[in-house]
Amino acid sequence: MDEGMRGGGTAAPPEVGGVAEEVPSYNLPPVTYQDLPDALPLRKVLGPGVVSIGIGVSSGELIIWPYITSQIGLVFLWAAVIGVLMQFFINMEIERYTLATGETAITGFSRFWKPWGIVMCLCAILPNAWPGVATSGATILTFAMGFGNGTVIAIVALIALAAALTISPVIYQTVEKVEFFKVGAIIIFLLVAILAVISIQAWADLPGATAQGFTAEGFDQVLGLPLALILGAVAFAGAGGVHNLIQSNWIRDKGYGMGARIPGSSRL
Repeated sequence: MDEGMRGGGTAAPPEVGGVAEEVPSYNLPPVTYQDLPDALPLRKVLGPGVVSIGIGVSSGELIIWPYITSQIGLVFLWAAVIGVLMQFFINMEIERYTLATGETAITGFSRFWKPWGIVMCLCAILPNAWPGVATSGATILTFAMGFGNGTVIAIVALIALAAALTISPVIYQTVEKVEFFKVGAIIIFLLVAILAVISIQAWADLPGATAQGFTAEGFDQVLGLPLALILGAVAFAGAGGVHNLIQSNWIRDKGYGMGARIPGSSRL
């Protein structure tokens, strides 16, 4: 009997190589116990978080929420806070699963029902197969510059994106570098907006405008918006949808936690 069992009834630690019965294995091979690798220093674990931020600051923050604000003000801002908080807890559980098992979240879903992997992949591919975000971004760019053809800019951007990913020897390294640049640019933009664009009066009016969203008048304003716009705004406050699952893939591929035990992972 293990010493821990004699002393206080603590269960004996599992043996390395033993099957982890708590992880379903009727659709996929069983998960086995392995020693947890040492934690990496902070400077080496920033990548997936930056990528998540870069992906999260997209159509919702740049298009949907500014549009809603232009129509009804800040009365719906509370929904963005709720959406981001919900995704925070979802992301934490996704990350914990991958850190503990070395598997992606999609693999974990497939353990319960094998077609879940296909469903999740389709949920990621189908909404992003249309160049709506690229076209919207190009349209905003032409408005900011005062000239240009949004369709042509969107096509050039998509071709450049495809070329960059195709010629990249390691795709996630390229994406991570681009997202670091994007997030840095966003931080600079926010600082300029906070210090030079948003007035003191606007900050002072923020609590009252947000609180109005909980009044009957505020709800009437929100309900006056198209339902698809409301649902899209809540879903895309943050990364949105299956984009949250990207954290799982990056944690595994970069060798964080038990991801280091997966063949092909790389501790960069």
